[in-house]
Amino acid sequence: MTQRETIYPGLCDDIYGGMTDIGRVIKDAWVFGLLPEDEPCAGWAYGRIQELYDKVYAAWEPYGHLASRLPAELRERHQRIYAEAMVRARAAGWSAEIDDED
Repeated sequence: MTQRETIYPGLCDDIYGGMTDIGRVIKDAWVFGLLPEDEPCAGWAYGRIQELYDKVYAAWEPYGHLASRLPAELRERHQRIYAEAMVRARAAGWSAEIDDED
């Protein structure tokens, strides 16, 4: 494997501004306070992303992995973070109709 294959480029350099599975993990980590909101995870090895995924998954468990079940403060943070992400992604050419594998 090359370094490019083993290192995450960062949320800003990900496809459509991070509207990918990894991008969602990072944004959810922001929601739960697992990462500061200015941490794009640029240069992270995918093993470190997996560790973050495990923490995010555990943070979602008490809420059944549903944003509607989040307490008000977390729900509002989730809505803000994702609304801002969609604005950036649309500016980069993303559409909700595009599959992130395209």
